Amino acid sequence: MSFKLDDVKGLGKKAENLKEAGIDSVQKLANSKVEDLIEIKGIGKASAQKLIENAKELLSSDQPTDIPSTETQDQVIEEEAMATEVKRIEEKKKQLMGKKVQKDDFVLVKITGKSQRGTIFRVSSEEDAKKAGIYDEQKAKQGYYTPEFVIVGKPGFLNEGLTEFLETMNYFEKKSVRIPPTKAFGKRDPKKIERIGISKFRKLNEGKNPEYGQEFVKKGTGQRGVVTNITQGRVIVDYNHPLAGQSIDYNLEVIDKIEDFSEKVEYFMISKGIPQENVHEFQVQYNKKDKTLEITIPKMFLFQNLTYVKFGLAMDLQTHMADDIEDVKFIEIYEKMPTPVTPKESVMQKVEEFNKEQTEESQDKEEEKK
Repeated sequence: MSFKLDDVKGLGKKAENLKEAGIDSVQKLANSKVEDLIEIKGIGKASAQKLIENAKELLSSDQPTDIPSTETQDQVIEEEAMATEVKRIEEKKKQLMGKKVQKDDFVLVKITGKSQRGTIFRVSSEEDAKKAGIYDEQKAKQGYYTPEFVIVGKPGFLNEGLTEFLETMNYFEKKSVRIPPTKAFGKRDPKKIERIGISKFRKLNEGKNPEYGQEFVKKGTGQRGVVTNITQGRVIVDYNHPLAGQSIDYNLEVIDKIEDFSEKVEYFMISKGIPQENVHEFQVQYNKKDKTLEITIPKMFLFQNLTYVKFGLAMDLQTHMADDIEDVKFIEIYEKMPTPVTPKESVMQKVEEFNKEQTEESQDKEEEKK
C-alpha cells in the first residue's frame, strides 16, 4: 500500500509547511531528525517527536511480517562473510599444503618453546597459554599469544637457529627441533653479572630495598637484569637472558603465507606494538607511482608517544618492502576545538530554547483543538 503524507496522524495543516521544506513523503518524515523539524514553522519539539513516531508507525503497518529485522539481516550478512572467509582460508591451505617454504616468503608461524628445564615459555594461542599455565590477560591484550610474523631467512624475527631451520620446512608441516645455546639465547656471560652495594642499590632503586627475583633496569645503559642474590651487604644482579646457556626445544608449523600488500603492512604495524584490533583505524594510502605510503594516525593515538613506533615501522617497511616502498609519511590531524560557551551565553541560550519550546507547544495544542 502507498501512503500519502496527509495520512500521518496529527499532521493536519503542518503538511503544507513540511512539503515546502522538502519533506513530501511519509518515508522522508520517518527518516527526519527532531532538530530538523523544529526549524519548520509551526512545529515544536514535542510535536516533531510525535510526527516522526506516527510516520514510522504508519510505514511499519504496511510491512510484511516475514521481512527480517535489521538485526537479523546484519547477523545473516556477518555469517555469510565468515563463511566466505573460511572458504578462502581452506582454498589457500589446499594451494600451500606440502609446498616448500621459500626464502623471503612472508609467513605466519605457530611456535611452542620449551626450556632445557622443561618450562614452556612461548606459545602461539591463548588456549595453549592456559594449558601451559602461563596465560596473562594483559599480555593477551598486547598480542603475545599469536602466531609469529616472519620473513623467511631474514634476521631480526626469530633467533639464529630458528631462522636457519625454518628454510627446511614445508607449509602446514609440523616439526620439532632443539636449538643449542649459541644459536638460541647465547651462553651465560660472567661479565653480565654485577655486584652492587645495598646502599648504592637503594639509591638506584628509588630508595627501596632489593627483593629476590625483582627486575632491575640499569640507569644509563637501559640493561635489564634480575636480582638473583643478596649476600654480605651486596646485591647480585644478572643481566644475562633468563634462558641463556640453555638448549631450547621448539615445535613449529608454518600456517600461512602473506602475499597481499595491505596485509603485509598491517602485520608490520602489529609487530611494532599496535594492537591488532586498532590496526584498521589507521588510514593507509599507497601511491604506486612514486612508491609513497601515507599512514594517518587515528585520534585515539595522537597524544601517545609514537616516535619510536613510527621510526621502527618506517625502517621495516623500507627495508623489507624496498621494491614497493620508498617514502613513508605519517599524517596527524588535530581538529580545531569548539569555542567554549561563556556562563552568561549558556544561561541565555537555555532561556531562549525554553521559551521557544513553550511557545511551540502552545501553538500545537491550539491547532489540535481546531
